[in-house]
Amino acid sequence: MTSEDAFHHSANSTYRTASSSLPADQEALLEKLLDRPPPGLQRPKDHFNGTYIIFFSLGIGGLLPWNFFVTAKEYWVFKLRNCSSPAAGEEAAGSDILNYFESYLTVASTVASVLCLMANFLLVNRVPIHIRVLASLAIMLAIFLVMTALVKVDTSSWTFGFFAVTIVCMAILSGASTIFNSSVFGMTGSFPMRNSQALISGGAMGGTISAVALLVDLAAASDVTDSALAFFLTADVFLGLCVGLYMLLPRLEYARFYLRPVWPSHMVSGEEQRPQDSPSAPAAAPGSSESSIPPLRPILKKTASLGFCIIYLFFITSLIFPAISTNIESVDKGSGSLWTTKFFVPLTIFLLFNFADLCGRQGTAWIQVPGPRSKVLPGLVLLRTCLLPFFVFCNYQPRTHLRTVAFRSDLYPVLFTSLLGLSNGYLSTLALMYGPKIVPRELAEATGVVMSFYMCLGLVLGSACSALLVHLI
Repeated sequence: MTSEDAFHHSANSTYRTASSSLPADQEALLEKLLDRPPPGLQRPKDHFNGTYIIFFSLGIGGLLPWNFFVTAKEYWVFKLRNCSSPAAGEEAAGSDILNYFESYLTVASTVASVLCLMANFLLVNRVPIHIRVLASLAIMLAIFLVMTALVKVDTSSWTFGFFAVTIVCMAILSGASTIFNSSVFGMTGSFPMRNSQALISGGAMGGTISAVALLVDLAAASDVTDSALAFFLTADVFLGLCVGLYMLLPRLEYARFYLRPVWPSHMVSGEEQRPQDSPSAPAAAPGSSESSIPPLRPILKKTASLGFCIIYLFFITSLIFPAISTNIESVDKGSGSLWTTKFFVPLTIFLLFNFADLCGRQGTAWIQVPGPRSKVLPGLVLLRTCLLPFFVFCNYQPRTHLRTVAFRSDLYPVLFTSLLGLSNGYLSTLALMYGPKIVPRELAEATGVVMSFYMCLGLVLGSACSALLVHLI
């Protein structure tokens, strides 16, 4: 271990001196170095892990509604086929929108997410974070209340209108969810890393809950509208809970300590400071671009390596899951058992991936290696490329060009999915947590938004390339 004298401390980040000989692989960010309280301030304890639990719950609430929106696939099929009063042998009126419904949802979600991430970055210093968080939660709750009310409404006479309403709601929900998640994640940059980890793990828990809900729905085989109603009501409750928990957060002494006002930090020795960032420079006029828009270039410079890791991590993950992995069939599908037909994909792909992803993210609460500047981290990220051929040569069906199935056992997709989820959860959480910690505290929130943009970019690139890969198999 190195002494604390080898480091320069800003309000939030840890810098190594030019003369420090600390190896890169020993630069793991330790809480006692990263979150060293200023002189004269005693850091309070997180009694009963209250702040940790709140951030974990906010992570669940931020992604659970979107997961439930996507999980209710049978409900959307029911609604868009006019199944409330179908004529015998009559073709569904909305066959085109039904066939491409998921693609429309993906486009609406992606476009809204990217635009709202850009808007949130511009609003970091213009609109207080509590307004952005509460407004996004209110919008998400309003959207889900509308969708909940429409569950029991007969929409067979206005299928295209219902489709348009659904797409618009998905776009608004995705945008509001993006603003909420990126804002709260940026806020955790001022807290110890365990709180960032709690928020990210909560998001994985949201995916796991939705996967379990899908399995329960398949096992119960209940009416699709009842299932959708249960999904949407659960999301409504979680969103309402998030509002209450977020308003409770500033009342905790531990949280108030880290939410204290930010003062400008000292720049790293040897780096040139911009005039408008200097404590001795005249303050910019209210509303000016210098004071209202966070500086993007230093954030990109500091987080370039971590940004590459995040983009490539989610690129590989979204390239495989769900486009490739969900089309892997059991090699014993012909037996007709429920395991090899009805439950194989929900169990071995959806539930297993989300659970492994959750375990990987939760593991960062105890183990935080490699460090942010270690070359091992991007090396491990690049190593995940090997998972791609593993999934391709499982029993993916249908196959047109690549006829060879190298892994003829159901154990292989279980093993590969576990590796995909664990590596995605652990490595992505490390990279996301490190980002706001290697910049001054006053840039932590803006850096959190940038890290979210890296993640979104990786997902978009992977989803786009997955369509091409599917046609090559």
